[in-house]
Amino acid sequence: MTDYSKLVEHTLFTGVAATAATTLAVSICGALEEGNAIAPINAVSHIAWADKAAHQTDASWQYTAVGLALNAAAVTSWAGVYEVFCGRTADRKDIAGALLGGALVSAVAYVTDYHVVPRRLTPGFEKRLSNRSLFGVYTALALSLAAGSLVQPGRLLPKA
Repeated sequence: MTDYSKLVEHTLFTGVAATAATTLAVSICGALEEGNAIAPINAVSHIAWADKAAHQTDASWQYTAVGLALNAAAVTSWAGVYEVFCGRTADRKDIAGALLGGALVSAVAYVTDYHVVPRRLTPGFEKRLSNRSLFGVYTALALSLAAGSLVQPGRLLPKA
């Protein structure tokens, strides 16, 4: 397998883990803060449907599926950044280095999401969740980037 193929494979594996973790975190925070686990996911689709998406509370293909897809694409892109710059820590079984890398990439993601990109391209979680919950979501991103990278076959775990 070429280095590029390995990078893609590692990125997709880590991206799936991080997407699952951040989606779960967003849903839990939404349920706790608003009694609605779907609304913050729908809010992500503001990228496609403008701010009316942030007011949608029911599951739908238009808002929920698009929000899930956009979140998965964004988180997987951050997984790619993680794998390019920090994936070697997982190859070396360096748990502390992997966690530090996850924290750094998550911090860069937060700064990019809320201070660099235009408002229309923010994640949208901020339209439904508190800053405290956003901290939880980005913490979930940090931990899941490291964990997803480390638990891949041939890295921390023995090959199956």
